Amino acid sequence: MSIRDEIFQQITGALARASFPIDTPEKLLAAFPNGAETTCQSGDIKMKAGDAGKLLTSADFPFKSAADVANTICDRAGLK
Repeated sequence: MSIRDEIFQQITGALARASFPIDTPEKLLAAFPNGAETTCQSGDIKMKAGDAGKLLTSADFPFKSAADVANTICDRAGLK
């Protein structure tokens, strides 16, 4: 499994119980189980939700699904 696939699955899993759409960065962070401290890791890549939030812009919102969030973060982080 690629790093992107692992991080994607971890993000979507962490947001499995979130209510979508999510329309603000604050609501997105609150949707993660441990807020900004929620951590995804694959190999040497380690990313906290708070750090991933720095990759997003207001134009990214609203997110309609966990997959939307995961795809956007993985794309912006350049994960392959």
